[in-house]
Amino acid sequence: MAAATSDLHLRPVDGEASLEAWRHVHNVIIPTAPLSLDEVRRNADRHHLEVAHLGGRPVGCSTVRPPTEEEPAATVIARVLPEHRGRGIGTRIYLRCPERARETGAERIETIVLASNTEGVAFALAQGFVQVGEYLLPGDTVPFLTLRLP
Repeated sequence: MAAATSDLHLRPVDGEASLEAWRHVHNVIIPTAPLSLDEVRRNADRHHLEVAHLGGRPVGCSTVRPPTEEEPAATVIARVLPEHRGRGIGTRIYLRCPERARETGAERIETIVLASNTEGVAFALAQGFVQVGEYLLPGDTVPFLTLRLP
């Protein structure tokens, strides 16, 4: 039997095991742009990364990229492994992200979703995001969508 979502624990990435757990979730959900452990380590130095555990197992992760001088928007990304979707886990993960983004002084909040992740796109739209752009990574055929909170 699956653990109740009340057993969901969200923790900042703080060591090798959590870096690998975050990487695993990211790479399952974004197979077109998998990250190495070294890339995740570099991201953890620049961004706020968290891993969601349910019943002791990683089920999701989040990223909050703070604004920069060049880009006043913070980017928030909540990911949930497909087999754990539709149970409120994504909402619990996501709700922590805008708060963290605002703490960084963000003027705007955006998110990025792989276009083929229709559940992720629908989730972002349900949270009030509107699409403002899309881009392809070199060699890819599936675009990433950029969405913004109005």
